[in-house]
Amino acid sequence: MSEQIHETASTTPKFQTELAAQLADLIPEAIADGKVDVEKLKELLDGDAADGSERFGLFWPGKKRALRAAQEPTTATLRPDIDNSMDWDTTKNVFIEGDNLEVLKILQKHYHARIKMIYIDPPYNTGKDFVYPDNYKEGLETYLDWTRQVNEEGKRLSTNADTEGRYHSNWLNMMYPRLKLARNLLTADGVIFISIDDHEEDNLRKLAGEVFGERNFLGTIIWRTATDNNPTNIATDHEYVLAYARDFAHLSNWEAPSDKAQLIAEQYQVLRAEHGDDNEAVQKALRKWIRNATKDGDVDLDGVAHYSYVDSRGVYYPGNSANTKPGDYTYDILHPVTGLPTVKPRNGWRWPKSTFDRASDMGDVHWGNDHTSVPRIKKRIETATQLLKSFYYEDNRATTAQVADLLGGVKAFDNPKSIKLLQRLLKFATDGDDVVLDFFAGSGSTAHAVMDLNARDGGRRRFIQVQLPEPTPENSPARVAGHHTIADVARARLRAASARTASDYASEINDRHEQIDLGFRSYELAETNFSKWKVSSDIDRKQLEQHLFDLRESSSADDASADNLLSEILLKQGYSLTESIAALDVDGLTLRSVGGGTVLAYLDEGVKPTLEQLRSVVDEDPARLIVLEDAFQGDDQLKTNVAQLCKSKGIELWTA
Repeated sequence: MSEQIHETASTTPKFQTELAAQLADLIPEAIADGKVDVEKLKELLDGDAADGSERFGLFWPGKKRALRAAQEPTTATLRPDIDNSMDWDTTKNVFIEGDNLEVLKILQKHYHARIKMIYIDPPYNTGKDFVYPDNYKEGLETYLDWTRQVNEEGKRLSTNADTEGRYHSNWLNMMYPRLKLARNLLTADGVIFISIDDHEEDNLRKLAGEVFGERNFLGTIIWRTATDNNPTNIATDHEYVLAYARDFAHLSNWEAPSDKAQLIAEQYQVLRAEHGDDNEAVQKALRKWIRNATKDGDVDLDGVAHYSYVDSRGVYYPGNSANTKPGDYTYDILHPVTGLPTVKPRNGWRWPKSTFDRASDMGDVHWGNDHTSVPRIKKRIETATQLLKSFYYEDNRATTAQVADLLGGVKAFDNPKSIKLLQRLLKFATDGDDVVLDFFAGSGSTAHAVMDLNARDGGRRRFIQVQLPEPTPENSPARVAGHHTIADVARARLRAASARTASDYASEINDRHEQIDLGFRSYELAETNFSKWKVSSDIDRKQLEQHLFDLRESSSADDASADNLLSEILLKQGYSLTESIAALDVDGLTLRSVGGGTVLAYLDEGVKPTLEQLRSVVDEDPARLIVLEDAFQGDDQLKTNVAQLCKSKGIELWTA
């Protein structure tokens, strides 16, 4: 029967064990008596293995313990928080309140290799407090103790003042396990962007190089913003954004539609409305606008000002049709007016004649007045692209005011991240329905940027935000406004940004005739709902025996709701946080239907189902049936019969 019944795993994956299993599959010779033979591994690697004890890398006190923190599994779960959600039934976006180290472990099962872009803005380690309650043995318990302390007294558990002896080590110990787990979540062509300042930029560069590999370093963006008004020696007016790929070999070339060219296209539409079908008048007016804008510096058109030609199809510039070096394309092209062969470029044509003929048929050849001019192919402004550059300027004080306006005038953050900068990164790194993760969510800037960009370009990007419920300062504007934690502020901002986006882009959204996702499912990090799983990985035999004896009557928590139980079971079986879930009645039993009936779950331990009732459930023909272990109430015969029913129908039977 055990082969026919699948039991839900109690913890997140054990990464050390999985790594050893991968080595066994890849290099079986390196496994001896179930353990990795390190010396054999070195022998097999030969010249590829480092020689001697001297190694290149970043080392600090606590590094090994920080690595174990990433590898240690957790029994924690995420509890649905429907009251703090928006559009729960339809949204594919997620906001999670909790310690991001534990949350990153929970996300591994379903979201492994599924996140296209990660952006984080971690604490900058400037000597001020940063709160991440790491405990390398029982992380969840420490987090829960910390949140209880916050709820009762509003105190912080730990700080990282520069007076501490291990100022940099503490910061690295906080970052290392999180980056290790984050890398697992990225797709093969995924990328991570990390904001940082001068205090830890050097250490972060070495740390990220170790985690992601130096060859996957894409570059550093220098963001120049408002100047520090209280400098010590050098007035700082910049931050950094480090960019790393999951695997550079899988990364495509990054190009995005040109923002500057879009300004010209928008002005063209204004002039077309003014001058109608008079192409000459539109072109003359457009060139005047470009000259004035460039001269006055009101608009930055550097690199796109040559898009100053107009025909009935829009704006273009005549592209160079000459080959860069002598080639084979030396055919004749007849001028449409004189009928004579046009002048050929010295090195011949850049393209075969079929390309020219096709462009001519489409009206995309720019002809001279007669055959003495070289014809060119029109480059439409819609095709203008831009590269992601290493320097970006934006005075971020406008963003601070924007967030305060969204929150009803409450200035809850002094320096929220720029929506424009985040959207610039999103344009290059994502498209379609890619998933974007930010596990230092702060005020929710990344989620806001995703919603706003989707409204503008018709994308279907989805976000996952993770934020620690760090308390807002006593008597601060945020606390006075009723926001007791940073997570509260972030959710308030997302609700306000959702409404603002729907209003600002109503016409664009309506024109596309499709819904835009402006909601989010809210979750809270919580203890497991199953008491049988509440044991440490290093529990001794006597303690384990006593634990099992104490749990002889029940494994699920008495106060756990069906929705909470289902959420945990789905997570630990590898389903997403946004599965469609509905109540379903079958022959007197209340079940949960997941994915339109793909999964059916019976989670009522108080009502033991009959075999006939379960037969009716099996007749619904789900791909998977989940039955709470306690619902069988110790009836092994009933459990065996259900297993046989499921086997006959090809249905997976799972218990929890």
